Order: sequence, then C-alpha cells, then structure tokens
Amino acid sequence: MTLQQEIIAALGVKPTINVQAEIRTSVDFLKSYLQTYPFIKTLVLGISGGQDSTLTGKLCQMAISELRNETGDQALQFIAVRLPYGEQADEQDCQDALAFIQPDRSLRVNIKPAVLASEQALQAAGITLSDFMRGNEKARERMKAQYSIAGMTAGVVVGTDHAAEALTGFFTKYGDGGTDINPIFRLNKGQGKKLLQALGCPEHLYLKQPTADLEDDRPGLQDEVALGVTYQVIDRYLEGENIDPAAAKIIEGWYQKTEHKRRPPITVFDDFWKK
Repeated sequence: MTLQQEIIAALGVKPTINVQAEIRTSVDFLKSYLQTYPFIKTLVLGISGGQDSTLTGKLCQMAISELRNETGDQALQFIAVRLPYGEQADEQDCQDALAFIQPDRSLRVNIKPAVLASEQALQAAGITLSDFMRGNEKARERMKAQYSIAGMTAGVVVGTDHAAEALTGFFTKYGDGGTDINPIFRLNKGQGKKLLQALGCPEHLYLKQPTADLEDDRPGLQDEVALGVTYQVIDRYLEGENIDPAAAKIIEGWYQKTEHKRRPPITVFDDFWKK
C-alpha cells in the first residue's frame, strides 16, 4: 500500500460521493450519538463565518430539530457560538452563516480580554509570545469557552475537522482540534462545498478563501498560502488521483510531521514518532 492509499484509508475519503446520502450520514450520526447518551442535551459549535463551521452548524441544527420532533424532548438544543477576537473583519459572513443555520440559541463570547490576560501573565513569568503562538492562544481560548458552555448546558463540543484539514494537521492542538465529535471528518474540502450547495447555503460563504485568521501580523492569511498547496490539489490527492510529485511531497510532509495531532498523548507503547 502506498502512503497515498494509506492516508485515504485512514481518513475514510471516497473518490466520489452521493451528496444527499452524505448529508444523511452526518445527521444520523449526530442523532445516534445523542440517542445513545440521553443525558447529552446540547450540541455546541463555534461559528467563524467560513465553510466548515457553516456546514457543520447546519448539520447540527438539522440533527437536533429532527430528534426533538421525533422524541418531543424540548431540552435538545443546538447552540451556535460566536467567538471573535475583538471585532471580526468578516462579521457579516458570520451573521449570514447564522441566518442560514437558524440555530436554536446563539451566544457571543469576545475572547480578546482572556487572550490578552493570558499573554500578560506569561510575560510576567518571562515568556513573550510570538504572533504565531498568540494565534494558538486564540484557538485554545475559543475551545475553552465552548467547553465551558457545553459543561453548563449538558452538551458536547462539535468539531469542524474534515479530511483535508486532518491530512495536513492544519488545526491547533487542544484548540480547534480538541472536540468531542466530528461529523464531517471523512469529507474533503470540495465535497463539503457540494453539501452546502445542496443545502441552499449562500454562495459567498462557501466560495470565500479559507483562512484561520489567527495571526495579527498577517490578518486573513489564506490557508493555501500557509500550506503551500491548494485545497483543490489536496482533494485530488485524497480522491486517489496522481498529482504533481512536488505537491504530493508537500502534502505527505504535512501528514507525517503532524501525526502527533491525530493521536492521543504519546505513551511508552507508541513508536510512530520514531519513523
């Protein structure tokens, strides 16, 4: 088995999808989880205004609405959380995403004061954060807030990790990578876009350039610039196509050096890190 085949198998990516079937798979997956653990009453998700959280949010609301109608349990809710660092440049996209999702409940938590307080505490201890590391602080503060909300609402935190993101490890460890359940994990970027199209999402939300937007010195830095390869090429790789060897080397390099992000903490029984 080639490394490409190994990656595709590990991430469960299909070369082609039935869009309606994949929507149903994600919704039924969330419903089944909630039915298995009836003490869980809420799904909590941060909404950024980008493709991945918009899609995941819509699927969460569909699952909650269906299950609430089927069971009559009015305690079931989807909670969408806005987590800006001060004022967000693409706030209108966030509002458009919320209007599309129509969540049961929407909260807004400004993470900037908490991030600045953490940075100041570290400075007092002699540690000065780089701009890049401050970006990771933002991601971890967002996840911390979501877990606090989930803890107070009998909920679980939903993640937006998809196959292209999992492949490259393009997420913050114990930040947006630290979630309870990931309903779009098997989909690549283009496939997620197809699901949004089928769900009637406003076009500008899934056509916008993806950005983590974590760095102050490089605001709005596009994912594809940071990765050195486009999502279209990553998708082709995940669908089993032969791509330019230089691009394949970049993609496989990301996969190998971010393996630790896809695993629990390393123990004495692990040896993957010795490769």
